[in-house]
Amino acid sequence: MASPRTVTVVALSVALGLFFVFMGTIKLTPRLSKDAYTEMKRAYKSYVRALPLLKKMGINSILLRKSIGALEVACGIVMTLVPGRPKDVANFFLLLLVLAVLFFHQLVGDPLKRYAHALVFGILLTCRLLIARKPEDRSSAKKPLPPPGQAGNAGNTEEQPSLYEKAPQGKMKLS
Repeated sequence: MASPRTVTVVALSVALGLFFVFMGTIKLTPRLSKDAYTEMKRAYKSYVRALPLLKKMGINSILLRKSIGALEVACGIVMTLVPGRPKDVANFFLLLLVLAVLFFHQLVGDPLKRYAHALVFGILLTCRLLIARKPEDRSSAKKPLPPPGQAGNAGNTEEQPSLYEKAPQGKMKLS
């Protein structure tokens, strides 16, 4: 049976992968939602206007939107279908993209409701990456404790008093 950690990583990988495939596709084509595609075009135009450095580098809103969309689709497919280390690499690239998108939203002064989804998915990507990269805890394999008076307590034959027995006896002073 799979460990809860494995189930969590797989569930997050599939859910996040499908989300980013969907969002990247919306950036690339109006086939899924014409309104969302139009809104993405408008948003990326405002990002390029707010950051003149992109214009100087020769990056227009179409190139920015399509490159981010293509990267989201590619990383989403890797997160959904490819096993092993490539998922972590895709997770890292998506996390960088989410940070860039959050920067763009802040740059143009968008209200929180316009980028709340990016915050949530950034947190989910971070959690997935931390859970996936955490090393397996092999020392916590359940070992039965030896009964009192045996191997683990070789020199100590008397039983340990319980916490109740150690507690001071007497009356409690109430004032």
